Amino acid sequence: MEQTHLFDEKAIQGMDLLFHHYWILRSEQPEWYQLVRAREKVLRRYFNEKFGLRLIVHQHFIKLEKIPVEPEEWMGIQDFQEPMDYAIFCCALSFLEGQAVDEQFLLSELCQEIQADYQGDFPLDWTLYVHRKSLIRAVKILMEFQLIRTIDGEIGRFDQNEEQEVLYEATIYSRYFMRTYPDDFSTYHHWSELLNEDWKLNQEDERRKRVYRKLFFSPGLHRRDQQDPDFLYIRNYRNRLSEDIEKHSDYKLHVYKNTAFLSVAEPRQYQQVFPNTKASTDLILQLSKYIHGQPNRYKANENGEMLMTEGEFEQVIDDMRKLHGTGWAKYFRDMSSSGVRTELLRSMKDWMLVEVENETSLLRIKSLLGVMTGEYPADYQTGGTE
Repeated sequence: MEQTHLFDEKAIQGMDLLFHHYWILRSEQPEWYQLVRAREKVLRRYFNEKFGLRLIVHQHFIKLEKIPVEPEEWMGIQDFQEPMDYAIFCCALSFLEGQAVDEQFLLSELCQEIQADYQGDFPLDWTLYVHRKSLIRAVKILMEFQLIRTIDGEIGRFDQNEEQEVLYEATIYSRYFMRTYPDDFSTYHHWSELLNEDWKLNQEDERRKRVYRKLFFSPGLHRRDQQDPDFLYIRNYRNRLSEDIEKHSDYKLHVYKNTAFLSVAEPRQYQQVFPNTKASTDLILQLSKYIHGQPNRYKANENGEMLMTEGEFEQVIDDMRKLHGTGWAKYFRDMSSSGVRTELLRSMKDWMLVEVENETSLLRIKSLLGVMTGEYPADYQTGGTE
């Protein structure tokens, strides 16, 4: 008889699946669903004790409500480009709440309801191309999360014709997508109140829960100053944390003077790891090698940050292009240094390798960048294998 009270390899796999997927749908991933279901007790206990997070087990799905300590830019829906996309998406969720499971509706009905509920500075106008494209992005995410299914038609044609019709059907999942809150949602006036509400329920061992969430949800954790309480916790309990994390996951804890992060030896396909296959991460590794190879020119402050203006950063890119540009992907070879700067900063923000001060545009390059460097082989220009 299988022992379900032990945190074994199946529990480790189940935890990892829950961390990397919004939810696990029984109809789509029956094996994953059964695996988590079989380890439900130990997983629920561990999530509650270490993270202060709620595991929801439903007959149709399993979901771990992942609430970050601090929201980051990269935590949003990656396909969304404008605040309007999120507003339209939320109006669509409101519409779906009024639909019965398997109830069918037309795109024109959805458009009408979204238009009526939309609270933006300017009203939605479906004759405007940018508004139609925003709706298309929102609808595609509704389909990606399986909140609606297409019965007839194609949403892609809506970008050229606002009269285009598509027939949809609401799914069982549409009413479970949003989190439930203890108070009426309209009583909250700022997003920070939603986070505060969560910590009211997690006052016991709050520091530990904050640290676990930061380590597992973010690329890295930065020391803000000498008295940073979260970082001090990691330094003081490093051995205990390391032992616990390695026992309950495939991750390994790394702690440096100004940064801490988790690594995995053999990444699974669904995991986001650095570096990835994108050409931008190749350039970021080269950037790390370049600036850390010149300690007299680029000095770090007490928190391990290198301060640089955008103009100085662009000069670094020019220098890197002279040294390694022939090896860059064509996309970056053909791009201006200004364009490369924009692309790299966007990617570095996603990996928490840089912070840009809004008022001064000053770059704070984080110490996490220095953990990994990269360079081309000596004979890369001749196609060698050294």
